[in-house]
Amino acid sequence: IELGHVELLGADAIGQPGQRRFYLFAGSWRGSTLMWMEKEQLNRLSLTLDRALAQLTEGQVLRTEAQVGSQPTPKGIPADFPRTPEYDFRESHMTLTYDERDEMFTFTVAPLEIVMDQGQEPLALVHEEEAVSFLFTHKQAQDLSSTINVLMTGGRPVCPLCQAPLDEGPHACVKQNGHHEIVQIVEAEDEEEE
Repeated sequence: IELGHVELLGADAIGQPGQRRFYLFAGSWRGSTLMWMEKEQLNRLSLTLDRALAQLTEGQVLRTEAQVGSQPTPKGIPADFPRTPEYDFRESHMTLTYDERDEMFTFTVAPLEIVMDQGQEPLALVHEEEAVSFLFTHKQAQDLSSTINVLMTGGRPVCPLCQAPLDEGPHACVKQNGHHEIVQIVEAEDEEEE
């Protein structure tokens, strides 16, 4: 299902820090979609877009890591966005590609089903036939990445060393205080020694 070039593209979160749920939203004259994802997935998308933009523009567009003053407030989902979009993905497989000829990004999302058979490993089934894709520009990619970056910093603060969320109590940083797991590799002794 092709939504074509989207006029509306953004990210938002609902809930309180530590309990937030994140999503992307997109809309064109062909339809609208919501794509729910984990915070780490959303952050990875932002980093990927920033890396791609830096390469495509030969360093003219770079990620803003810090800025002076207060953080801008994300615009959020517009009031006129459909309450029940045509496509709503709770668990999905996402793909981001770039078309150099058209200078457009393509984001494709397909429903994902986790099958759990007794005694077997979980199996992820991607339903490609129900995939939705849409196109967006460099500017939209830059705006989306900036919005995601603001969302990431708007929740619980994170430790600058280990990136773990900082809650009310003390924090045992594995990179600062040596409380990290020690892995020791022991080679099996040859039982047929003579």
